[in-house]
Amino acid sequence: MFIYNITIKVDAAIAEEWMKWQIEEHIPAIMATNLFEQYNFYRLYDQNDIEGPTYVFQYHTRERKNYDQYIIEYAPALREKAVKKWGDGFIAFGTLMESVQ
Repeated sequence: MFIYNITIKVDAAIAEEWMKWQIEEHIPAIMATNLFEQYNFYRLYDQNDIEGPTYVFQYHTRERKNYDQYIIEYAPALREKAVKKWGDGFIAFGTLMESVQ
């Protein structure tokens, strides 16, 4: 199993509206690519939340090629849409993990 892990720090001023957008628009758009079988959405604690909360998204796929296809064909447009909507109100980074057990 491959897991595309995205960690996002969100500005407190937009956090509530951003969360709603994630749940109603962004996550469904990613899942609509049919390249991931499931996802998990977490809030990190023990982080400095003064500037805003930190969230983690994990998108699961059995095939590495699905991740590669997503990164090439879909991620740039979805990232651009997020930046147009939220500007510098968030910072994100992604990693790819593989389950070893």
